[in-house]
Amino acid sequence: MKNKEWMRALKFVLFSASAGIIQLLSFTLLNEVLKLIYWPAYLIALLLSVVWNFTFNRRYTFKSAENVPKAMALVLAYYAVFTPLSLWWGDTLTNIGWNEYLVLALTMIVNFVTEFLYQRLVVFKKTLDTNELAQK
Repeated sequence: MKNKEWMRALKFVLFSASAGIIQLLSFTLLNEVLKLIYWPAYLIALLLSVVWNFTFNRRYTFKSAENVPKAMALVLAYYAVFTPLSLWWGDTLTNIGWNEYLVLALTMIVNFVTEFLYQRLVVFKKTLDTNELAQK
């Protein structure tokens, strides 16, 4: 069982890294090319990474057959708290001179840790390893 949880954590790290790349690339495009200020660039990039991360982690990391709208609603509840807080601290820190990419990196680390715990202990807690991949 312990080994299974380590593998689950490793998969989450890998999928989150790919979502992080999507977030970083889209943020960079919006920030550098379109010259958006921090908060709209961050918000759009965050939304893109959340959809990617949720899709792959539900299927491959947590192997959940959970009702997708219900699971997505629970993830939306997490982001209803995380997003305004991260927009606030990101906008505040960049407005006092912090580098946008440092703020983004720190925010992504906080997001990574808290989202794993939330998804593992709340969203997919009762439906771990219930999809067709887990049954094989």
